Amino acid sequence: MAKYINPYTDFGFKKLFGEEGNKGLLIDFLNQILPSYHQIKDLRFRNLESIPDTTEERKAFFDIHCEAQSGERFIVEMQKAKVKHFKDRALFYTTFPIREQAQKGDWNFELSAIYFVAVLDFFYDENEERAKFYRDVKLKDQDCESFYEKLHFKFLQMPAFTKTEKELKTKFDKWAFFLKNLESFEDIPQILNEAIFQRAFGTAEVANFTPEQRAEYEQSRMNYLGVKAVSDTAKEEGLEEATLKIAKNLKEMGLSNYDISKATGLTNEEINKL
Repeated sequence: MAKYINPYTDFGFKKLFGEEGNKGLLIDFLNQILPSYHQIKDLRFRNLESIPDTTEERKAFFDIHCEAQSGERFIVEMQKAKVKHFKDRALFYTTFPIREQAQKGDWNFELSAIYFVAVLDFFYDENEERAKFYRDVKLKDQDCESFYEKLHFKFLQMPAFTKTEKELKTKFDKWAFFLKNLESFEDIPQILNEAIFQRAFGTAEVANFTPEQRAEYEQSRMNYLGVKAVSDTAKEEGLEEATLKIAKNLKEMGLSNYDISKATGLTNEEINKL
């Protein structure tokens, strides 16, 4: 087993960024991609399940859902494999923190900023050679002038990050390098030998886990490898026609409907019919 966890696994991602004791890591990571006027000083984690107004409406399950001390809301997602309608899913997820801010009675509709941050372990762009590692999306008008500054989508296509240790220039570069190569590190690289990354490496070291945590991580890692294996095979068959095959294989491997849905974009009802 590698010395450090794979951060693309559900366990690994939440171990690094989704625990109260490690929220300093999440704050530092997010501050590298946030504008100066929305830098985070502190945050609190919110319920990972956003419940709709009625039982007939669809729920949303987030990897990380948090709120800054100053009011900004953040949804941070790690996506292992390409899914259908990912842009639609990202937009749908942001409707929940928008609606949560609605106030009863006389309300002037003022909203706090919302950020959707997605760490993608695949090429979202169809043309991989022209794929952008980092895409910052917000509402603009026909003249490309900013229309609304409170809704942002940040997409990180990790396979498109190719910088070597010598090419790292910013703190954001360092975080991307850390996430991209964490599982392959044997020791802390000199360029990452600073307090925040020393803490991250300590959190990610498998030897520090309890036996229960190690078992949970190993199961999460096996799920990740299964998702990647069927996803890579599907590239040769076409995404649309391969989706049901992928879902069926994942179901036979024992993955939960939640994990299958994240990997394929299928609904719970569609998965149950397999």
